[in-house]
Amino acid sequence: MRAVVTRVSSASVTIDGKLHGQIGRGFLILLGVGPEDNEHEATKLAEKILSLRVFCDEAGKMNLGLEAVGGQVLVVSQFTLYGNVRKGRRPSFTGAAEPSLAIPLYEFFLRECARLGYEPQHGEFGADMQVASVNDGPVTIWIDSKDLA
Repeated sequence: MRAVVTRVSSASVTIDGKLHGQIGRGFLILLGVGPEDNEHEATKLAEKILSLRVFCDEAGKMNLGLEAVGGQVLVVSQFTLYGNVRKGRRPSFTGAAEPSLAIPLYEFFLRECARLGYEPQHGEFGADMQVASVNDGPVTIWIDSKDLA
């Protein structure tokens, strides 16, 4: 699984002109699922993301986590994180998992966020979504579950 985690002061996702999910301070997580991914990797990734200490303390150091700042989480599915641009100018997305695997793992990731204490706001898998965010910092981190110990 791949995630782009952005520290935000606010973020929202709109589908068909209707607000679907919205948060204040916290993490906007763009989540992609690959064909080799599984629940174990989803758990590791959720644990890693939700324990990141990237919020500033009183000394201005990135030393605080979501819990310390009362942060929230917005998760949006993003198969384009598996885009391949090695050839040509149009990305290939064949590296992304098929929906039959990706949807259950995306939903499992949402449940893991809730289990870890952060009931996520979220988009809708496969929907045409408009995502808005006010990036804080900006702080943006790319994480691949294959790189986690």
